[in-house]
Amino acid sequence: MSSDGNLSGSAHQSSRFLATWLIGGVVLGISVLGFYSVIPKGILKKKKKRPVRVYMDGCFDMMHYGHCNALRQARALGDQLVVGVVSDAEIIVNKGPPVTPLEERMIMVNAVKWVDEVIPDAPYAITEEFMKKLFDEYNIDYIIHGDDPCVLPDGTDAYALAKKAGRYKQIKRTEGVSSTDIVGRMLLCVRERSTADSPKHSSLQRQFSHGHNQKLVDGGSGTGTRVSHFLPTSRRIVQFSNGRGPGPDSRIVYIDGAFDLFHAGHVEILRLARGLGDFLLVGIHPDHTVSAHRGAHRPIMNLHERSLSVLACRYVDEVIIGAPWEVSKDTITTFNISLVVCGTVAEYNDYQKDKNNPYAVPMSMGIFQTLESPLEITTSTIIKRIVSNHEAYQKRNEKKGESERKYYEGKTFVTGD
Repeated sequence: MSSDGNLSGSAHQSSRFLATWLIGGVVLGISVLGFYSVIPKGILKKKKKRPVRVYMDGCFDMMHYGHCNALRQARALGDQLVVGVVSDAEIIVNKGPPVTPLEERMIMVNAVKWVDEVIPDAPYAITEEFMKKLFDEYNIDYIIHGDDPCVLPDGTDAYALAKKAGRYKQIKRTEGVSSTDIVGRMLLCVRERSTADSPKHSSLQRQFSHGHNQKLVDGGSGTGTRVSHFLPTSRRIVQFSNGRGPGPDSRIVYIDGAFDLFHAGHVEILRLARGLGDFLLVGIHPDHTVSAHRGAHRPIMNLHERSLSVLACRYVDEVIIGAPWEVSKDTITTFNISLVVCGTVAEYNDYQKDKNNPYAVPMSMGIFQTLESPLEITTSTIIKRIVSNHEAYQKRNEKKGESERKYYEGKTFVTGD
């Protein structure tokens, strides 16, 4: 056979091989497509990753923006935040009597917009049994606490077991505020009461005031409010803000007030107000306005502190920082307000008797509504609780004050926000 014949035979074999390969590929492809077509939808999808669940506990007594910021930071370390609220009994044993009972503290924590789930009656210390429950029943990945030490009465670390298990993460403490400091501010509000009471109040002020925050300042209008060591930044306000405005057809509800010592009564009236529309706008009165209507030593918390506390509430969409006392036609038009509301329980409720009724304009427009307040709690209610049980709180703050003093003496920079 000639070489040409050999070449022809080779070419013929190659052609047959290529044809067989192509036909086989088509058949295989059809088979694979058929296989995929009979598989139920979703089987071949990538398995959804389980959300990272983090846990943070606390007393959350007289809850303030520092607590809220801790919860915000904790939530940023995972996808879902579970919060344990320590029982009244546990607080009494470890710290002294709480100012706000568990029921009120639960309302406050549930209202924080970074919280996904709440566990009532949590233990003060992370025990072996409770830690196992967190991991097994609540699917917790990490236990979170601030950089300030949490020491039990016997001197041991309350989070020692979580650290040993490698399931502990730390966040940065929010400077400039503490429950101890807030109690001191409250006592300054009542320091000029009766002469008979003044020695008691002076003693209390010494106990509740520690070296780094004793100073007073006159805010320019004779307010004489206690100096706040909180350093407000634009970034902090952005972190607390929702970052979105109302839609073009939103029903905007407006409520204003001092919102001093943000408490469960405030939360509940805001919840009702939010239910009346699509967007809740809250006006926070400036310090000098609050002082003019409630006395020289009010407010206890300054404007920025009060604004952050309100912004952290899940029922609030936006705040006006330094809102005017009177709700004017211009304010209503500027913010496209559909309804102005006011609760029945407030420090100052004689507005209709005033020569300058702050709600005269919305009343004349037929867009004003009074809401029945769910709770009989005001800022004065909280202050009275402190004053009426001053000896117990004095002992409580003696212990707490010592730990805070040690914290500030040994304070170092911690990364985070």
